[in-house]
Amino acid sequence: MQTRAPRPLAVVALGGNALLRRGEPATAAGQQRSARQAAHALAAVAGGARLVVTHGNGPQVGLLALKEDAYADGAPYPLDVLDAESEGQIGYVIESALDDAIDRQEVVTVITRVVVDADDPAFRTPTKFIGPVYDAERAAHLAREHGWEVREDGEDWRRVVPSPVPRRIVQLAAVRTLVAGGFLVVCAGGGGVPVVADAGRLVGVEAVIDKDLTSALLAEGLDADLLVLATDVDAVYVGWGGPDARAIESASPAWLRRQTFPEGSMGPKVDAVCGFVEATGGRAVIGRLADLAGLVAGDAGTHVRAAGPGEAEVTYRGIASADAGTTDAAGRLATAGGPGS
Repeated sequence: MQTRAPRPLAVVALGGNALLRRGEPATAAGQQRSARQAAHALAAVAGGARLVVTHGNGPQVGLLALKEDAYADGAPYPLDVLDAESEGQIGYVIESALDDAIDRQEVVTVITRVVVDADDPAFRTPTKFIGPVYDAERAAHLAREHGWEVREDGEDWRRVVPSPVPRRIVQLAAVRTLVAGGFLVVCAGGGGVPVVADAGRLVGVEAVIDKDLTSALLAEGLDADLLVLATDVDAVYVGWGGPDARAIESASPAWLRRQTFPEGSMGPKVDAVCGFVEATGGRAVIGRLADLAGLVAGDAGTHVRAAGPGEAEVTYRGIASADAGTTDAAGRLATAGGPGS
């Protein structure tokens, strides 16, 4: 008797803004509503693929930190503890929504620690956006009051914190065992809880790891067939925001690495998908959560895969092929759009 081949394994990373949209009040009801929408999209593909779900926490962990700073009695909890708190909070909401949407599979959430280097340059140069958006005046006031670093995020301002590169997922073996046991796993929330090795112990540090980079590391460690970065834009664009904007349909890692993307938004996503494809030869895609079925099927979003002999390094939506050196009207390859943190 033939043994049925296992369904392909997909790691799906949900952007923090997919659960708490930019400028939206941070209410429990709002997050639950967004989680139900995400669960509906995930349920539509769960029959054809085994899923491991990760998620961002930028808006949520920033709000937790803001509440901690407002508490006058005692020192506020450090960011690694707040990372764990947000992992549990958001994981619970997603797990509950998935339980309601998928009745044929059990869901489990894993609080995930991720090892980073203690001497990572990110600790000297914060770049990761967290918390709500502010106007320039309010951001400057909060920076003075709390000792924060703030930076422009599109038309708004937000707090930035260190975002070291993830090196090792502590709970990888546990996640692998759960996947093999048939569970749909929610893990590595917010990029995981950042820890460093210190005299044989793992110690939490003040940082927020980029969830897309951790998701790529997780997908590699699980031998996943597909990495999906589900955000709030439909694709990666050349000439974003200009009259000649074009959506990239597919691109090779080599081509994408020759371009420039914003550090605080699309840059880590492009780094993540390129790293996964280079390490595994698998497929990765960036696109809108609402288009998840199309992202998995291959007919929506921006797909990243190694270019074969004679294949174009980049193609654009609606255009059969394109020269890898094509530039926008200003003579440069412009950045991609959307924060999608």
